[in-house]
Formats: sequence, structure tokens, C-alpha cells
Amino acid sequence: MSILGKIFTWWDGATVGTLWNSWRTGEKVGEDALGNRYYRSRDGKRRWVIYKGSNDASRVPPEWHGWLHRTFDELPAEVLPAPRAWQKEPTPNLTGSLGAYRPQGALERGGRRAAATGDYEAWRPGAE
Repeated sequence: MSILGKIFTWWDGATVGTLWNSWRTGEKVGEDALGNRYYRSRDGKRRWVIYKGSNDASRVPPEWHGWLHRTFDELPAEVLPAPRAWQKEPTPNLTGSLGAYRPQGALERGGRRAAATGDYEAWRPGAE
């Protein structure tokens, strides 16, 4: 991305101002599995994340979310236990994408529903 793109866009990665502040006043404290980098100010008052790729808060793992919002002060690797063998990796929300769940009868799947089972009778005016 060009320098002008970095100056004027905030939705696709960090802006020049954020990068400058991260370098000038921040210290890098960690990185998650997605490549997001986490910083805190040298005086410890501010915490922030620089996303790898688009800025999407749902891409912050729960352990780093807790650190960013001061649920705990220690870094996630220091305070949280190791993941259990039965725990799965989180999956992204696929709503609105091609991978979204579409039940039988959804318009995106052709709009064909199962035939009525006979337990429903349509209302007709005047028929009682």
C-alpha cells in the first residue's frame, strides 16, 4: 500500500499515526497465532493491537481480549493455563459469507422445501 493509502485508510491495517505511536511510545508485548501484534505504552496506561490484515475486532483471541480490556494485567502466556486436549480452535463467524449455514429450503439453496406432512390445513374464508 502506498504512503497516501496508509495515511488516509484505517480499515485495512494500521494508519501511519498508529504505527508511529507504536514505535515511539509503545513496547511490543506479544503476538497471537493470527499475526496480530499487541502493544502497551511505556507508562502502562494504554494497550492496543495492530491487526495483520483488515481491522476486525472479532479476530482478537479471547485471551488477548482479556488483556486488552484489563480483565487481567499479566500477559496471556503468563496467567492462563495451557489449552486442554479437548479444546478446539475458535471458528470465525461465517454469516454473510459463502460458508454460512443455509438450511434446506433457503433461497440460496434453490428454495425447495419438503412437502407438507398433512398436519396443516390452509384457511379458507367462509369454510368452517
